[in-house]
Amino acid sequence: MREIGVNTWVWTSPLTDSGVADLLRRIAGMGFDAVELPLEKVGDLTVAVVSEALAETGLTPYVVGAMAPGRDLVDADCVTDTQDYLRACIDLAAGIGARSVCGPFYASTGRVWRMDAAQREDAYAAVRDGLAPVVDHALEHGVQLGIEPLNRYETSLVNTVDQALTAFEPLLGDGLGLALDSYHLNIEERSSAEAIRTAGKHLAHVQVCGNDRGAPGGDQTDWPALVEALDDVGYDGPLNIESFTADNDTIATAASIWRPLAPTQDDLARDGLAFLRTLA
Repeated sequence: MREIGVNTWVWTSPLTDSGVADLLRRIAGMGFDAVELPLEKVGDLTVAVVSEALAETGLTPYVVGAMAPGRDLVDADCVTDTQDYLRACIDLAAGIGARSVCGPFYASTGRVWRMDAAQREDAYAAVRDGLAPVVDHALEHGVQLGIEPLNRYETSLVNTVDQALTAFEPLLGDGLGLALDSYHLNIEERSSAEAIRTAGKHLAHVQVCGNDRGAPGGDQTDWPALVEALDDVGYDGPLNIESFTADNDTIATAASIWRPLAPTQDDLARDGLAFLRTLA
């Protein structure tokens, strides 16, 4: 059976060493197989502390990054700091045994701007130049980066699988793949299933949630078609629930979570897990 995981953003932001053990125990106690660990700021999580929590709970780890303001590979003034941050994410992943680091690693999330075709090509070229040494670092450490297309309200640069393949084709391989999120697919793709098939061998990681950002299941998403497409491309990775708490001002604003998406965050996680077990 495919592993089912959950992102700690369902409950908290930022995740730090002080809270990681208790939260991972909670997640494992619900019956999850895997966990996504966001590294929002370098130093929030350390290899020794996270590794101990993982050893105790048996959860399979995955690392995700956050492209906060100032993290950007299009803006030349931000490239060096962004590269350093992404290398830190890779170092954490390698240290705790995570096989991938995923996120929208091209521009600050929420930054949108108009581009003509030539400007878009220039932006893609800048991102490739900035990302290339980071991909090399990932390869050296046995980790794969997963580039995530976002919806049009969170970026104007990479919204679709086709755009991601166009932007990153020269770098795609063992060090770089695509990370797809059912929420963004539902907004930007004509067919989520066909987008997965288009990603094909480059699919590195999958995040899921309901079309409203709540628990998967009972929503408008065609889940059987999505899972069939994953099987068609040979994806054997986890289905990781990514949702967010409305109780944290920073994360609620960043993810536009203006209302509770379940009676409790534990309910969201449990309900999503129960549904995904019927699919995986």
